[in-house]
Amino acid sequence: SSASTAPEPPASSAASEVTAAPFLTVEDFPALDGSTACIPLMAQMLADTTGMDLEEAQSIISVSTTAYAWESFGLYNTNTKMLVVYEAPDSVKEELEAANVQLEQKPIGVDALVFIVNEDNPVTDLTQQQLRDIYAGKITNWKDVGGNDAEIVLIGREAGSGTRDGFESITGTKDSCKLDQELTSTGGVIEAVAGNPNAIGYASLSAVEGKDTVKAVTVGGVACTEATVLDGSYAIQRPFVLVTKDGTALSPAAQAFFDFATSKDAASLIQNAGAVSTAK
Repeated sequence: SSASTAPEPPASSAASEVTAAPFLTVEDFPALDGSTACIPLMAQMLADTTGMDLEEAQSIISVSTTAYAWESFGLYNTNTKMLVVYEAPDSVKEELEAANVQLEQKPIGVDALVFIVNEDNPVTDLTQQQLRDIYAGKITNWKDVGGNDAEIVLIGREAGSGTRDGFESITGTKDSCKLDQELTSTGGVIEAVAGNPNAIGYASLSAVEGKDTVKAVTVGGVACTEATVLDGSYAIQRPFVLVTKDGTALSPAAQAFFDFATSKDAASLIQNAGAVSTAK
């Protein structure tokens, strides 16, 4: 998950001033880990703070996925400097609490889960209740929600994934979700839906924007946009956070990155990655 394996400069407790990007070298960019759905944001951070080409940054960033990132960072990992991540699954929270791990969390933005169907699917809107019933196996045919007479194919993330956990928490489908395919990446979900005319899946707003191979449905008549996420009218949303270890001093470069990422100066960067900044 690290953008560079170069050694960091000595740690310092001095506060760093927020600087206009780009202000880091690639070698000084802090090692990040986190959720797969946050990869577009992390790549944008790498590109904007170092001046690296965005496509190159996208090819460099890799993550452990939400649950493993939290667990590794809190219990084992000595290389990762911070996480860009969604809320930890309950099982991991319990594990960290039992180990008395103290981590500092700073909200930096909001992402929304978008429900996607194949571009040839005539369905354009679903209610929250219909989504719950579809994923709980109570609605199994598209004709029951205004679509074709065809069995609904449910695509989603694997158990323990942050995207899966966020979806189940928001929609109230925990322990009742019935999936035909459980995939290990957000990109895999998008590809599976694009290739199946009867499929439905979910992905973060940042991962879906710009994709013309799938179609986002509105939820209760509300499209997922920055405005509807911020005003709360689009209900399927969740915050993401920047996580550091409590009481552990960051290097000057890592502290400068942290100060920038948690400031309103990073709002346009977060927006460019398809999410919504919460910085005041």
